[in-house]
Amino acid sequence: MHLDPLDREILRQVQDDFPLDPRPYRVLGDALGMPEREVMERLARLSRRGVIRHIAPILEPGRLGIRSSTLVAMRVPEERMHEVAAIVNEYDGVSHNYRRDGDYNLWFTIAAAGEEELLDTLEEIVRRSMIPPGDVLNLPIAQRFKLDVRFRFLAEDDDDGRDR
Repeated sequence: MHLDPLDREILRQVQDDFPLDPRPYRVLGDALGMPEREVMERLARLSRRGVIRHIAPILEPGRLGIRSSTLVAMRVPEERMHEVAAIVNEYDGVSHNYRRDGDYNLWFTIAAAGEEELLDTLEEIVRRSMIPPGDVLNLPIAQRFKLDVRFRFLAEDDDDGRDR
């Protein structure tokens, strides 16, 4: 997929230096010498083409008072999947709730201010969903590995005209 130099620069700015401003696309446009609307239209086009999945902050949980988190896998009967997923989704500390193939077919994460709150939330989810405790895996973090991914393909095209 060919990206023109302005698309590349917009993506680089969004990836590396997204403005914390009530009108971030105006700030980006000012820095790039284009109107706010054009920045927004280009990003929308890149999103439609599948280049951008979404634009969102990556928050540091510890700075927000979140000290505990865990990954949970549940074995949910197929006919109850939507019901159980809806129960899980009611909790503010739950994120990344996914249906998966295999015996353990519902996976989600829970974050909380502390271990006791986290375990209370998980216990309540298990109780409300009526999934037997033996069909629930609590997989707490053993070690966190932080990744800082940067897409360097934004620099230029290869000699053959393909994007890096």
